Amino acid sequence: MRAFSGDRAFLIIVSLLVIGGFAIFSSATLGLLARENASISQDLLVQGFLGIGFGVLALFAARGIPLRFIKRWAPWLYGATLLATLLVFVPGIGHYSRGAIRWIDLGFTTVQPVEFLKIGVIIMLAWWFAKKARELRDLKQGLLPFLAIVGLPSLILLQQPNTSAIFLIVMTGAVMYFAAGAPWRHTIATIVLAVAVLGAIVISRPYVLERVTTFINPASDPLNTSYQLQQSLIAIGSGQLFGRGFGQSVEKFNYLPEPDGDSVFAVFAEETGFIGALFLLALFVGLAARGITIAGESRDLFGGLIALGFSFMLVFQAFINMGAMLGVIPLTGLPLPFVSHGGTALLSALAMCGFILNVAAHRKSASSNRVSTILRASHSTHRT
Repeated sequence: MRAFSGDRAFLIIVSLLVIGGFAIFSSATLGLLARENASISQDLLVQGFLGIGFGVLALFAARGIPLRFIKRWAPWLYGATLLATLLVFVPGIGHYSRGAIRWIDLGFTTVQPVEFLKIGVIIMLAWWFAKKARELRDLKQGLLPFLAIVGLPSLILLQQPNTSAIFLIVMTGAVMYFAAGAPWRHTIATIVLAVAVLGAIVISRPYVLERVTTFINPASDPLNTSYQLQQSLIAIGSGQLFGRGFGQSVEKFNYLPEPDGDSVFAVFAEETGFIGALFLLALFVGLAARGITIAGESRDLFGGLIALGFSFMLVFQAFINMGAMLGVIPLTGLPLPFVSHGGTALLSALAMCGFILNVAAHRKSASSNRVSTILRASHSTHRT
């Protein structure tokens, strides 16, 4: 296993998340039986066939492609994912649902190109930062290109709209930018700009403002805007220490909105209790720990930034989803990686893991891996 993966522990964690995630999803999907127009068999087929089946193939492909090839084609991959994301606006191709146009209609199912856009952006950022590592102190070589790389997809996603994906991409990019050696003044400027843009989005988008208002006062409208959060807290609280038992959730039947989607963590916590929720959280923490370790042991900055970016994106998204269900952050609509409904999201997550394993397989030997490539690159730029 080590010969293929490069990191046995990371592959085991991913396998547990995929297998356990499908079991959790299957249980949560049963809650749709009590609802009209439910297509449980189709949902399970898409999750299993498109998500896991093609996802495993994507993992193998991402693991096997030489990193030098990925590096060479990074700008083209970025451009291709941008074009794929723009396809949702083409009549007859884009699929409109729930107030947004984020899907491409394939006839038998739909796909979300934003999941591939996440991969394209991270690879593009890793390519640029590795190429300009010693010039990131220069505004024209560092901050401005960074803003352009994350700004272009953000403008596209604003039109869908998909605010949560913008937030995820920008935050992941900022972490990569800082790790690559960006000076403090650029990092602070990025944070200030991001806060200003986020504030403008909150003010201009009523549905985003509603989520913030609900977060500040969860009891403000329990039958409308606060309904999902209220039901999520009821589900999680009723799970107590050991849960009701796997498959025994009550809230997934006609109470929790999207029990197999955004609310899947609440269903899982109700069925397995605090112990089960803690175990799932530990898996994501383990994924982050191994991913960061692999990034630090990378042979070059490009590979290190790829491993860091994908690890951070997966785990940060998981924490956002779980935090929203617990009421510690506003609702975002981001799915729980490896668990929530969405074959494209699962396929993308497994591809990201494949890239991380690719970096792991070509990392430094044990005798020379004690010093993080990223940290050394950061110091070499003389951050100011």
